[in-house]
Amino acid sequence: MSNIRSYKDLIVWQRSLQLAKEIYYLTKSFPKEEQFGLISQMRPAVVSILSNIAEGSGRGFAKEWRQFYSFAYGSVLELESQLILSRELKFAPGSSFQKSFELLEEVSKMLQAILKNLKTNKLAN
Repeated sequence: MSNIRSYKDLIVWQRSLQLAKEIYYLTKSFPKEEQFGLISQMRPAVVSILSNIAEGSGRGFAKEWRQFYSFAYGSVLELESQLILSRELKFAPGSSFQKSFELLEEVSKMLQAILKNLKTNKLAN
């Protein structure tokens, strides 16, 4: 039996929380003129990942879980694009992005696995 009592027990949520903190730290070093540019895009995207995992975990049916986890995965792709652009524009030293990309890849793989499992799991519907 699983020891998961809350979304906070989910490793994917825990890694998303780490990712969110990392993105907030990273964007602090971005140019001030990006406050209403990429910073204002990246921070809500990473919070969306975290929030949709939490909300999806509170739903009663696999169809609803898939919907919110799909939203989270969409935000992963959005954030990945924004990180790539930020790195290309050299908004921070290249090495500053490493931890964010590593966490993002980990969260992405976990969400893909969860979505695949929910898609094939007909019992939870």
